[in-house]
Amino acid sequence: MFRRKLPNRQDAELDITSFMSLMIVLVPVLLMMMVFSHITVMQLKLPPLLANQSAEQLKEKELQLEVTNDAITIYYPAGAPLKQFAKQDETYPFDQVQLALKDVKNLLLEKGVDKKDITLLIAEDVDYQTLITTMETVRSYQAVVVASVVDAELFPDIALGDALVEAL
Repeated sequence: MFRRKLPNRQDAELDITSFMSLMIVLVPVLLMMMVFSHITVMQLKLPPLLANQSAEQLKEKELQLEVTNDAITIYYPAGAPLKQFAKQDETYPFDQVQLALKDVKNLLLEKGVDKKDITLLIAEDVDYQTLITTMETVRSYQAVVVASVVDAELFPDIALGDALVEAL
């Protein structure tokens, strides 16, 4: 029998330049689209209840911020509305609330009262993100000190409570 001779085959080279070009473009695009989640722990400190003060004296000194589905209201002393901010275009005016709280803080400091606590009264229908944004708003604000931006303290000791539901 005759044998057929097969021609010598050379190993084919693998051309991956087009694949590498695709990866060079695709990897940065995918990295830019990634969402990195940030988890922040918020510490809550309840205002201390001093045994030698009556409830009426504590009530007079309490600063409250009530968040309802329609508006944010600042009360000082507790129960006496100081300023109200209506919801605008389905968003709360947190920048205006922060300015009003800075004014309250400055007025208290002028009277010699260094107040650090605030009570947030949150309605049941207020969502979680609004609660967190409210807490960040009352805790501190951005201030420029010697050409650098720092967080200045407003009311870092935050207590939470339920907003009163008005009976119809």
